[in-house]
Amino acid sequence: MMVLRRLLRKRWVLGVVFGLSLIYFLTSTLKQEERTIRDRTLLEVRDPDHRIPWKVRFNLGNSSRQITQCRNSIQGKALLTDELGYVCERIDLLVNGCCNVNAPSSRQYICKSCLANGCCSVYEYCVSCCLQPDKQPLLERFLNRAAEGFQNLFTGVEDHFELCLAKCRTSSQSVQHENTYRNPQAKYCYGESPPELLPV
Repeated sequence: MMVLRRLLRKRWVLGVVFGLSLIYFLTSTLKQEERTIRDRTLLEVRDPDHRIPWKVRFNLGNSSRQITQCRNSIQGKALLTDELGYVCERIDLLVNGCCNVNAPSSRQYICKSCLANGCCSVYEYCVSCCLQPDKQPLLERFLNRAAEGFQNLFTGVEDHFELCLAKCRTSSQSVQHENTYRNPQAKYCYGESPPELLPV
């Protein structure tokens, strides 16, 4: 123990420890810089017409496939949208997660509160409207055009329902100056264009 203490007091030992630490730091920094340069080069070399192979599977509308379990939009206090495009009141949700299609509140592909540009004032109606089979070309165009900017957000999306859930959530398109809604009445959008900017 005494020998170790005496050794650590010598300047040359401290110099060696410092030198090794400096070499480790510089090596790590250079490797990180190489990775950054390589990633940047890959982005610059990428063909601008390159299409990201999106995984999104679009539903077939009123298909005959039987669904025993449904995913739904979960968070709504009063309304929910299931993956078949039905909107219903929370009390009309079945134990399998699907809306009870026989309930008076259940409506499929409802665009109530949605404007022509695809922006809606109610999240659940936005998701339901987005799930309409005729919205597929619009969503595919969005995915191909917005691939670069929204790649991280949408690469985890697996199908039409997940895409509509993600697209209708309030996004940077819905806000101006990062803290004000462009249109506070229609802030949930599945369309290609941001909401119309309302005068303050």
